[in-house]
Amino acid sequence: MQQDALILELQNGNERAFERIYHLYSESTYGIIYTIIRDEKVAEEVLQDVFLKIWDKAPSYNSDKGRFFTWILNIARNASIDKIRSKDFKNDQQNLKTDNFVDILESKTNFSEAVDAIGLKKYIDALKPVCKKLIDYLFFKGYTQKETSEELDMPLGTVKTRNRVCIDKLRAMVIK
Repeated sequence: MQQDALILELQNGNERAFERIYHLYSESTYGIIYTIIRDEKVAEEVLQDVFLKIWDKAPSYNSDKGRFFTWILNIARNASIDKIRSKDFKNDQQNLKTDNFVDILESKTNFSEAVDAIGLKKYIDALKPVCKKLIDYLFFKGYTQKETSEELDMPLGTVKTRNRVCIDKLRAMVIK
């Protein structure tokens, strides 16, 4: 089934189309969720929530506003960030597992893993270091623009402007 027809069937409430969408996109969606959450069990729960949202919100998808995969990743990213900002998640993370510390010690950042998980590494590598930092904080670590501003000791307006410029550069590379 062609992707456009599959999406249309999903929007019409076809369960088989939903199953096919799940099989096509669940692995990469899980990758972005896990990159943000870093907990397998919680990431699996968020994945299920994300696909429920996809089912519920399918009629609102508009191909003129962006690609279907990007729409799914935005839902996954937002759900992941909502989860890590939730009170329950923060309480559960007060006693961190040693796995988290091993990951931190092995590499200073999991940014390269994160971009590999969604296939953006070749594009991210072409960006300037400041863009890489901004994208890492804002999209992969789930920081707000204000938190990123404080973390990077950069004025909030500068963070907003540079983020917009960096995303525009990334978008231009991906669309080529």
